Amino acid sequence: MSSEADPVPRVVEVVAPGPYATVQDLGRPGLGHLGVPCSGAADAPSLRLANRLVGNPEDAAGIELTFGGACLRFPAGAWVAVTGAPCPLTLRLPEGADGSEGPGSPERPGAAGPYAPVWVPSGGELRVGTPTAGLRTYVAVRGGLDVPAVLGSRSTDALSGLGPAPLAPGLRLPLGPAAGLPPIVVDAAPPPPVPRGVLRVLPGPRDDWFAPDALEALCAAPYQVSRHSNRVGVRLTGTALRRVRDDELPSEGMVAGAVQVPPSGQPIVFLADHPPTGGYPVVAVVASADLPVAAQLRPGDRVWFRLHRPFIVI
Repeated sequence: MSSEADPVPRVVEVVAPGPYATVQDLGRPGLGHLGVPCSGAADAPSLRLANRLVGNPEDAAGIELTFGGACLRFPAGAWVAVTGAPCPLTLRLPEGADGSEGPGSPERPGAAGPYAPVWVPSGGELRVGTPTAGLRTYVAVRGGLDVPAVLGSRSTDALSGLGPAPLAPGLRLPLGPAAGLPPIVVDAAPPPPVPRGVLRVLPGPRDDWFAPDALEALCAAPYQVSRHSNRVGVRLTGTALRRVRDDELPSEGMVAGAVQVPPSGQPIVFLADHPPTGGYPVVAVVASADLPVAAQLRPGDRVWFRLHRPFIVI
């Protein structure tokens, strides 16, 4: 039986998770040979930045929101930071609170903004609206989410089912210790520029399975993001890429950014939860620097591919 002397638990209570929300860190790299996808945050730079803003290690687990719409409660109070797809934020304070429980907390009740550390007082709620652009928003909490790790990561993998289940109302996520973390020294970070919807690609390992002009066709006109896209991959509709070989391709290793082409000819850009192997030919590979742009594409967006042939010094 609890008593008034019991400490308030350091948890994040999920009041509402929004359309789809998961726990993510930087994933499970290096296990592809065992059939385990890397997973992790789809927009890794945004999660890294959110963690830095609250003094966490960059690989601490946070929350990845898909299309916002979440409400999170903090019974013991916490420092949080929100990055990624920009969303309106509302800080709902408990009755009688003035928002000044933490050092350097907001000067006025209810003040909250993205790309800055925000103190949520005990019992307060952070409400995240719908993003004005982009798709995925990240919430980091000082101390990180201390859910059980599976194969060295706390990430939810939608494809394999590894890691914690997607967030649901009433779920309580434990927080790691904040003692020993460096002090919060950053007041705010400038938001990144709005992505232009351009993905640079390199020729893929199986571009010779397609018509000679396939890469030019891929880059000639924009594609539209399908509503069937998810963390596994961005499914696109547009110019169908024509194959010149119809035989079967043995399954081979896949990487994030691989542009795989099924029999329909409509390309799929693999994201964080992509399978370790695949049997459809890969016509191109998205430059790793542009993967965060791909991760923020939302259904209905248009995206252009740009062929990038790096110089090779011999």
